[in-house]
Amino acid sequence: MVSMQANAPKLRFRDTQIEMAHGAGGKASRRLIEGLFAPLLCDSSSGPLGDAAHVLLNGVRVAITADSFVVKPLRFPGGSIGELAVNGTVNDLAVSGARAQTLVVTYVLEAGLPTEILEQEVRAMAAAARRAGVAIAGGDTKVVEHGKADGMYISSCGIGGLIDGVHVAPESVRPGDQVLLSGPIGDHGITILLARGELDFEAEICSDTRSVLPLVEALAAAAAPGIRWMRDPTRGGVATSLNELARDCRLGIRLSEDSIPIHDSVRGACELLGLEPLHIANEGQFLAVVAAEWADAALAALRGSPGGHEAAIIGEVREQPAGAVLAATSYGGTRVVDMLVGDPLPRIC
Repeated sequence: MVSMQANAPKLRFRDTQIEMAHGAGGKASRRLIEGLFAPLLCDSSSGPLGDAAHVLLNGVRVAITADSFVVKPLRFPGGSIGELAVNGTVNDLAVSGARAQTLVVTYVLEAGLPTEILEQEVRAMAAAARRAGVAIAGGDTKVVEHGKADGMYISSCGIGGLIDGVHVAPESVRPGDQVLLSGPIGDHGITILLARGELDFEAEICSDTRSVLPLVEALAAAAAPGIRWMRDPTRGGVATSLNELARDCRLGIRLSEDSIPIHDSVRGACELLGLEPLHIANEGQFLAVVAAEWADAALAALRGSPGGHEAAIIGEVREQPAGAVLAATSYGGTRVVDMLVGDPLPRIC
C-alpha cells in the first residue's frame, strides 16, 4: 500500500506568511498559486492557468470562472464594486473565448454598513448585468463583525458558452504574432488610488470598468482563426499579463512604448508617484495576440467598435529572449519589463 504522504505533491511555496503582495497579481501571487494552490488543487495535466476554465458537462463544453472583489473605496469615479463584480467576471470569460450567460454572487457585508450603500451596489450590479446581457441566478450573503470587511466584499462565479471559432492558449502563440491592446491603460488603478484621498494630487481620471465582450465578439467576427491568446490585464497590469504569457509560451515579447495608449493624466500621475504604467490595473481593456496575417483585420474590427477607437498594435512575439518582455523606448534603446513586484495599489478590484 502506498501512503498518502508518498503521493503528496512537493510544494514549492516557502513564504512563512501571507502578505498583501500575494493578492496583487504579480510575482508573489504567481508564487502562491503555482507553489501551493495548483499542486494541491489542480490536475497536473491541465496546462497553464488562465482567467477561466473550459470544462465538459454532459457532452457540452462550457467556460467557468470565479473572482472576488475587495475594492476600496466602494464607489469611485466611473464605477463601483457592484458594477466591477459583474464586469470583471464577464471579462474573465470573454478573454477565455466565452460569452457569459449566468452569474452567482456572494455578498460579505460588514455589520454597520448603511442599507442605502448596499442598495446602491445591488442596483449597480443589476444595471451592469443588464448591460452585459447576463443573468444573475442566485448567490449567498454573509455578515461579519464591524471593521472586518471594508464595508463589503463580493465574490462571483460565472458560466458561459464558448464563442464559435475562438481557441486561445499560450502554446498556440508563434514568433511574428502581433500584440493588440484594446485601449488606454492605467485608468482604473490610478482612479482608485486618487479616490482614496490620501494624496495631494488631482486629475480628471475615471475607471475604465466595462464589459469587453462586445469588443471580443467584434474581434472574433473579423479574425477568429488568427486569435492565439487573450487576457484582461487587471491586477499586475499589462506587464504581468505579458510576462506570464512569455513564460508560458517560452517566447519573447517586444513592445513599442510609443505605441501603447496611455492618457496624459495617467502618465503624469505615474511619473509623479514613481509608478510603472504597465503595472497599473485595468478593468475595461484586454490584450490579444493575433497571427500577423490577421492583425490588420483584427485592429480594424476593434477600432470600428464602440469603445475601441484607441486600440493599437503594441508589440510582437519573437523567439528571443525566451520568457522575457522587452520594451523599445522612444530614445532608441530597450528595457526589460518585469512582472509586478510588491503591492503598490492594494484593494483595487
